Amino acid sequence: MFVRQTPGRIRRNHSTLSPSTLASLDAWIASDKKLVTHDTIRVEHLSDLYITLPTRDGSMHAPYATPKVSEPLGFGHHLVFFHPRNPERILRSDGTDADFCPPEPFTRRMWAGGKIKWHKPLLVGSSATAISAIRSVVKKGIDTDVPKVFVQQNIQYSDVDGTICIEEERSHVYLSSPRNSRQIRDVPNQPVPDFSLQFRPTPTTLFRFSALTFNGHYIHLDKEYAQKSEGYPERLVHGPLTALMFLESVVSHVKGCKLHSFEYRAQNPLVVNRSIQICGAWEDGRTVELWAKDEKGVVGMTGKVVVE
Repeated sequence: MFVRQTPGRIRRNHSTLSPSTLASLDAWIASDKKLVTHDTIRVEHLSDLYITLPTRDGSMHAPYATPKVSEPLGFGHHLVFFHPRNPERILRSDGTDADFCPPEPFTRRMWAGGKIKWHKPLLVGSSATAISAIRSVVKKGIDTDVPKVFVQQNIQYSDVDGTICIEEERSHVYLSSPRNSRQIRDVPNQPVPDFSLQFRPTPTTLFRFSALTFNGHYIHLDKEYAQKSEGYPERLVHGPLTALMFLESVVSHVKGCKLHSFEYRAQNPLVVNRSIQICGAWEDGRTVELWAKDEKGVVGMTGKVVVE
């Protein structure tokens, strides 16, 4: 693991972190952090994902899809398995798991992006193991009034024979400041899309995806929390749900295609009850540029898929 501190704008008189807080953060960074989870790619759990995704529930493509034992797991569908199993009493005050989270006051978590690479498919009905570890920690703006900690997590998913099937990176950013107004980030220069699909995540969609991922983060479930504690206009759509819809859009557009790798980055919040359009444009014969925009034209996520 490596640690890097970016300089940013130095405003030492406005630092909100005490020496003891910085010492606790550095001690957390230096500690060993590893999580091993075992799971079975259960047909029942996968069926619940299928009825949650508009690309699988029969509303876009009839008939309703049914997962079958021994078939390859869909691209990105591993995201609803291999979650931590912690009792509620040790969750953070916002409902999140404390695994891989820096100490207080860095209590506000946002999913910033990630990468996935497929080597071999996991099979429906099989057992598998995920080994997670911290790859890097970046401290940014520590001497300012808006300090942030970026945590990059590495996950390797292996089958029962120990073969690594999927490698993934997840990036989260942790903030210590209270809620604040956010500027919309401009994401210019999207090309003319070659394909697109549209869906409208509802409170039920968010509840179901939270249940599937065993994610109790209030930012997806509690409107009052999202508005008063985090400063958002509404509950947020899960970053992994939007990323998964990226993959679903490519697979729906190119029947039978196999994906090699995927990377994505969160740009702006996407909120519940607003239609989201997933757009894709081919850069070349193997690479698809992807972006998700809401009904106001705000780009919430960008990404890129490479097919085999």
